[in-house]
Amino acid sequence: MIHHHLLLILVLLAVEFTILFLAGNPRTKFLFKFLPSMFWIYFLPMVLSTCGLIDAKSSLFQEITKCLLPPALFLLLLNVDFKAISRLGPAALVMFFAGSFGIMLGMVISFIIFKPLVGPQFWGGFGALSASWTGGSANMVAVKEALNTPDAVFLPMVIVDTILPYVWVGILISLAARQIDFDKWNRADRRILDDLSSRVSTIAGEAKQSLNIGNAIIILVLAFSIGLAAKAVSIYLPTGKNILTPYAWTVILVTTTAIILSMTPISRIPHTGANKFGKWILYFVLTSIGARASLSNASQVGILLAAGVVVILIHVMILLVTARLIRAPLFLVATASLSNLAGLVSAPVVAEVYQPGFASVGLLLAILGHTLGAYNGIITGQICRLFAH
Repeated sequence: MIHHHLLLILVLLAVEFTILFLAGNPRTKFLFKFLPSMFWIYFLPMVLSTCGLIDAKSSLFQEITKCLLPPALFLLLLNVDFKAISRLGPAALVMFFAGSFGIMLGMVISFIIFKPLVGPQFWGGFGALSASWTGGSANMVAVKEALNTPDAVFLPMVIVDTILPYVWVGILISLAARQIDFDKWNRADRRILDDLSSRVSTIAGEAKQSLNIGNAIIILVLAFSIGLAAKAVSIYLPTGKNILTPYAWTVILVTTTAIILSMTPISRIPHTGANKFGKWILYFVLTSIGARASLSNASQVGILLAAGVVVILIHVMILLVTARLIRAPLFLVATASLSNLAGLVSAPVVAEVYQPGFASVGLLLAILGHTLGAYNGIITGQICRLFAH
């Protein structure tokens, strides 16, 4: 068994870079069609620790998470373009927030229903899953740590998070051919699509730029400095057992700071390519979390998959009611749903399937969710905690 901290770091780095290399290689990326790289980056260290090859109880893994997650969040959130998001108009934003509310409400109701089967300790797991389904995997990891969610609770939630969104993507793609029928039944105002088309045409695409080492160093120093500053401030803020821990405050402070700075000239720095470091750091954090887990904790996956289905059903119900009220077309129902549930990768793809040329609508709504996921997850987790006993 490997105990030495340096060797453990090398093992985790080897897992991360191997998976990222295979996922980016044209010859091997098909292996990640159904189970994404994020899943394997979490799963493989867990296999190593379960087999006894690495020390799952090493204090190193907790330190990696505590120290590296805040700067990763900062880097990932700093380049949000709120001006572009605001230009999407009220219909798209109303549908998006209805989708987020449906997931949060669904998580609470589903937790209440399935608590007798999975146990009250899963309140933090439902909060973490809510963060992912309204804002992506980075927020799921952040809320997991902010709520002190046990690894035994987090593992089955990762599996649920991996399986159900991909199934839902397939269902929504299959419904694209029924847009006209749905819109007639819903008496949808198709002029919403014309308005969106004119709004999307005003959103200029960002030019890709190569990585600038000088700017990369600046942004990394800034990210780690803000992470340390947030950690220092958090110990002076009000806390309560299982309510707001110092680390939860750290996540909130870093997220809020990144959102504020995204509206300033500082946000241009990530466009040099340095924001890629945010993903790399996040994936390394994920390997450390996986190394602390064990496959023996996955016994409740079946029940939690059923709980996830209940969440999606409530989410869809809220979206359909909202679509009926504002006469939104099926395109916005599907795009709002996947910009929450599936995030930055699938939402633009499905938006393009429904309405060619509208991929940016899905992308911008998914980015909006990315900024709000940590808040949503912490709120949802705390509401679930109220029903835990």
